[in-house]
Amino acid sequence: MDNEIYRNMRHNYLVNLGDGAFFGFAIGFASFSTILPLFVSTMTNSALLIGLVPALHVMGWQLPQLLTAPKLTHLSQFRPFVISMSIQERLPFLGLAIVAALLPVIGVKAGLVLTFIMLTWQGLGGGLTANGWQNMIARVIPSELRTTFFGIQSAVANLLASASAVIAGLILDRYQSPYDFTACFLLASLALAISWVFLRMTREPERATPQLQTALSLSSHVLRVLKQDKNFVWFLVTRIFSQFATMAFAFYIVFAVNYHGMSEVTAGIMTSVLLITQTIANPVLGWLGDRWSRRRVIELGAMAALISALIAAFSPSLGWFYVVFILTGIANTAFWTVGIAYSLEFGPEEERPIYVGMANTLIAPAAILAPMLGGWLADLTGYKTTFIVSALASLVTILILHCLLRDPAIQSSSDLLRA
Repeated sequence: MDNEIYRNMRHNYLVNLGDGAFFGFAIGFASFSTILPLFVSTMTNSALLIGLVPALHVMGWQLPQLLTAPKLTHLSQFRPFVISMSIQERLPFLGLAIVAALLPVIGVKAGLVLTFIMLTWQGLGGGLTANGWQNMIARVIPSELRTTFFGIQSAVANLLASASAVIAGLILDRYQSPYDFTACFLLASLALAISWVFLRMTREPERATPQLQTALSLSSHVLRVLKQDKNFVWFLVTRIFSQFATMAFAFYIVFAVNYHGMSEVTAGIMTSVLLITQTIANPVLGWLGDRWSRRRVIELGAMAALISALIAAFSPSLGWFYVVFILTGIANTAFWTVGIAYSLEFGPEEERPIYVGMANTLIAPAAILAPMLGGWLADLTGYKTTFIVSALASLVTILILHCLLRDPAIQSSSDLLRA
């Protein structure tokens, strides 16, 4: 099987870069942080409902991943599952285009309900696909190239998302609502269809169907891993603390506007600095993770998060926020891109879906709680308190990565059971 993986590696590398590129191009037309909240804001003034848009995306991505693990552990190939389930994360964008087009007919109440049905469908579709997709990539991209691949894929996706976001802005400026949003969502659907075609072209070798302990329930598998693989438990703890380490990021722009008088133009420049940093950092940190240590690169990301929070809290002038956003881009890349690749190194191959599911689903509560805590602290005592707490969480993350977590060794199921 290893020979087949390397024989098809160039093909799989390119087609999956194509998948990521057009997926990113689509998200620029229907961003969960800008375009979709703006669409919802045309139907309601509720900050809670508008804030639910990115929250549903995050929860949808993380929560279902462990639920798909039992099925995935018994598959000889992940590709058919991924291709089938991925339709569920793409088709809702076409549904959103239809809702937008019919909005003058159905009214804002029905439009709002249908919009959140589509967003929930999309989020859950992404989460149901995610575990299988990560395991498929682990099967077709060799471990020594995996982090570099994720880095380049993310960089290309960011570049095309930036381009389509500009086009979306021109569409929103030129056309009247709701036809402007209809056009954006239709373009997103088209790009996602092209992305799906690239995904279908993946060549994944078959393996013998794993013979796992079918009598064990999902909860029993999870409890056994938590009990026997202490190193993975420390990785989970690191993932949890990293959610609080990055909770300050969402408040940097607001703080800079309110306390340093940042203009809208400067805010746009800062956003560009963040996107450019992430575009550069993705392949660079990916390459560094493959050739040095993924754990150490994530540790560097935690240091970047720590320093960014401290500079934001104590900076005397607005100019320092260029450094803040550069460090934020580095931290985001390390935690997300390198973190995905690192999570694929834990556990034996036949139990990788269980490990991937745990690495995402079990941190979902922290991912939801962290921004709520950050906002509560900011309302209660000010943004600087949020930044300091975020810095402390970064410090704890660094200490765990440096002192307690070890780089995982390749294991077999029998090794784990004897542990």
